[in-house]
Amino acid sequence: MNFEIDDQQRDFAASIDAALGAANVPAAVRAWGAGDVDPGRKVWATLADLGVTALAVAEEFDGIGAHPVDLVVAAERLGYWAVPGPVTESIAVAPILLAGDDRSAGLASGELLATVAMAPHAPRAVDADTAGLILVAGDGTVADGEAGEAHGSVDPARRLFDVSVAGDTRSADTARAFEFGALITAAQLVGAGQAMLDASVAYAKQRSQFGRLIGSYQAIKHKLADVHIAVEMARPLVYGAALSLADGDGDTARDVSAAKAAASDAALLSARSSLQTHGAIGFTQEHDLSLLLVRVQALRSAWGDPTWHRRRVLEELTA
Repeated sequence: MNFEIDDQQRDFAASIDAALGAANVPAAVRAWGAGDVDPGRKVWATLADLGVTALAVAEEFDGIGAHPVDLVVAAERLGYWAVPGPVTESIAVAPILLAGDDRSAGLASGELLATVAMAPHAPRAVDADTAGLILVAGDGTVADGEAGEAHGSVDPARRLFDVSVAGDTRSADTARAFEFGALITAAQLVGAGQAMLDASVAYAKQRSQFGRLIGSYQAIKHKLADVHIAVEMARPLVYGAALSLADGDGDTARDVSAAKAAASDAALLSARSSLQTHGAIGFTQEHDLSLLLVRVQALRSAWGDPTWHRRRVLEELTA
């Protein structure tokens, strides 16, 4: 079985990298955390121009109706650049919950950002104060919501809000929406892990200690190699889960949870290794590494923490 993406998907990923690389995303993330969302909305406008916001929206609402693998390709790059805002919720979960709703066209165009609360694994909505649409999902149902009390987050650019139902309840495929929430979060974690690894490798070629570049020490080489292996092992699990979701087979829950657990572990290992490689500078808020460090901590617990997903894998295997 071949889990490699094709040339068109590689080109799509490269176009996202080129656009976000020129968009000064770190400044937008810091501004978002400080309450100024305008730079971040410009980043989202760029993503909309590339078609990212339309991937999961049905064609009848001017979307693309893309394969889940295409969505994972985009989400990994968004995780790499630590794009601010309700990424998982707006590009993956909301399009499923709004199936048949005319507001899906707003998601496709990027004019509408949506956030979602879905207890117990996403009990609070991310960026509910800036999203144009708040959805509250339950067991097979969804309703519009309104923001309540704000809560702090380990990631300043991911504000969390209590939400309450403020509209009529209607039926929705919340089970599938949850699986996409976990999968797209896993893809972002893989991207973040890769970004920190790339930053660590580059820094190891510049930083000297005891008269030698630290990249020449075997301990550093082995540590970075361990991160590379962890990320490369998580990535095919994420793509495999995307194929499982596309096929709708009976192993979807197992595959999604395996991907989320592996991606969470790989990103955490990358974060720890990055801090050790960068040394004291890695602990400073001024360094862009800090944006990825807190993002990983936030995403690991979003849409089901690693412990819950490992338990679900075990339950699926023993059922």
